[in-house]
Amino acid sequence: MICTGSAAAPTLWRLCTGAWWPLSAYGKKISIRFCSSRMTLDNINRAAVDRMIRVDHAGEYGANRILAGQMAVLGRTSVGPVIQKMWDQEKAHLKKFNELMVAFRVRPTVLMPLWNVMGFALGAGTALLGKEGAMACTVAVEETIAHHYNNQIRTLMEEGPEKYEELLQLIKKFRDEELEHHDTGLHHDAELAPAYAVLKGAIQAGCHAAIYLSERL
Repeated sequence: MICTGSAAAPTLWRLCTGAWWPLSAYGKKISIRFCSSRMTLDNINRAAVDRMIRVDHAGEYGANRILAGQMAVLGRTSVGPVIQKMWDQEKAHLKKFNELMVAFRVRPTVLMPLWNVMGFALGAGTALLGKEGAMACTVAVEETIAHHYNNQIRTLMEEGPEKYEELLQLIKKFRDEELEHHDTGLHHDAELAPAYAVLKGAIQAGCHAAIYLSERL
């Protein structure tokens, strides 16, 4: 639910108790609603917040494309439901960042068309190695994203945890779900993928490059 505040100030959204969030990875609904907070477009570090939301939106978009590619190859196999569950969560992440892009007036990265193609190709390509390859991709990507989210959490804590409470709650929740995806990948034999260490390192190098570029372009 979106609660409107005073028209006199451009207030942003805050997470607080109220409306239902989609199912978490634990199978429980999380009660969250958006309402006006003390955050305004004037009292936040606009440059830092813009970079965070832009790159997180790009990352969640890329994750969706990776999982779409994996489902195109493995959707009808025994691991299909596992991939679909992760994809459903990533869709919820992307939906929320689409909303934040509007609320914080952030433009998307100009590299979205590239991440569209490369994300799907990475997902489908690793899935062609079998479920182990797909899960190795998941472990590599989610480990990188979780580390990236932890860096953002530290930055927001240094800037002011009360002022950025809504973003902190959101990023912590998404980080925890990405870590669950990472563990799911390990549970489903990611480390048995061909040349696992090399594959993981190459994917993570690509992820770091994508993060760097998406923050800036």
